[in-house]
Amino acid sequence: MISFTDFLSQLTDLKVCIIVALTLGVILVNGWTDAPNAIATCVSTRSMKPRAAIIMAAVFNFLGVFVMTLVSSEVAQTISNMVDFGDNAGDATMALCAAMFAIVVWATAAWAFGIPTSESHALIAGISGAAIAIQGGLSGINGSEWIKVIYGLVLSSVLGFGSGYIMTKLIEGICRRMDRVKTVKFFRGAQIVGGASMAFMHGAQDGQKFMGIFLLGISLAGGNTDTTTFIIPMWLMVLCSVVMALGTSIGGYKIIKSVGMDMVKLETYQGFAADMGGAICLLIASVTGIPVSTTHTKTTAIMGVGASKRLSAINWGVVKEMVLAWVLTFPGCGLLGYLMVLLFERLF
Repeated sequence: MISFTDFLSQLTDLKVCIIVALTLGVILVNGWTDAPNAIATCVSTRSMKPRAAIIMAAVFNFLGVFVMTLVSSEVAQTISNMVDFGDNAGDATMALCAAMFAIVVWATAAWAFGIPTSESHALIAGISGAAIAIQGGLSGINGSEWIKVIYGLVLSSVLGFGSGYIMTKLIEGICRRMDRVKTVKFFRGAQIVGGASMAFMHGAQDGQKFMGIFLLGISLAGGNTDTTTFIIPMWLMVLCSVVMALGTSIGGYKIIKSVGMDMVKLETYQGFAADMGGAICLLIASVTGIPVSTTHTKTTAIMGVGASKRLSAINWGVVKEMVLAWVLTFPGCGLLGYLMVLLFERLF
């Protein structure tokens, strides 16, 4: 495990500074595009004001990282072991920098249009494209770890939709004969719990992924190419949570509007159903070590909530834009990562 003082001493190395800056840039962009999904519903139903929701998200992102890392750090290990950048530490560091740069470019472009891309899949695609470029073929890809990503893609979409639908029907059945005014008041408070749960699980999933890449970058910059196991230090958990929160506060409202307001018009109990359904799916994935997308899980949970009313309650135009962005992320960000390696090789 790297201590904070050891980390600071390594910042005198230009390579370390570059990889740290780019990785923190990716985490910041994750705060723009992924983290707002966790609090989108509680803001859209006016259960919380945006600033309070962002602070809550920051706190529970950190708690999610901390608690889930104590339980299992398998998600972080899966991401860092997905690719092989080769035995040359200099080339491997350059490839990782190229991948991080590609992810920032891709995610920023999507954020400009208010489309909630999956930074998890952008990360996976970017480092895979870079590994293929630096190794000159598919030998840089670890197929057994990649299978987990495919499982996660299906799991996050199917379980997200199903959990949102079932949770809504369950709540409607339980509260059918209750006083509507009282239930609205209850679920306004419950929405805060649901938003906190989603933020917690976002930290458990995405926090681990990016911290794994952060530690991999420092290891490569230090000349180590055979590190496969990381112990995540407390200072990195805090740093990751703060940078994510900063990103959400800077640009998160576009995503909050797209996910929480434009896709489906939600009542308070429906927002709670989407949050809890999504959080349960993320918990299952985190415990089993499958890296899933929090964006896919939350947005499909909201679709499931909309479908519980009627399919026409879903704004399919918004859904179409999101799905198109998801489909294009793997080839688009992968190609960008590949091309960035070729460009960096010429420049450096």
